[in-house]
Amino acid sequence: MAKDVITVDGKEAVVREDAAKAYRFVHWGVITAAIGLAIIAILFITLFWRAASDGKVESPAQAANSNSR
Repeated sequence: MAKDVITVDGKEAVVREDAAKAYRFVHWGVITAAIGLAIIAILFITLFWRAASDGKVESPAQAANSNSR
């Protein structure tokens, strides 16, 4: 069986190749999910701020179209 080295808590550990791939997959999954949630939060905050900037809360489409008022 192929072996691979991963770093856990600052210490290197020799594990099987499939375990190392699973370990890396979990880390990339968490990073990708965090980036996705950050993008969604930024979009939500931006659209909400734009909709509520004039004192009345409207939908994002109404806020973007100046001729709908």
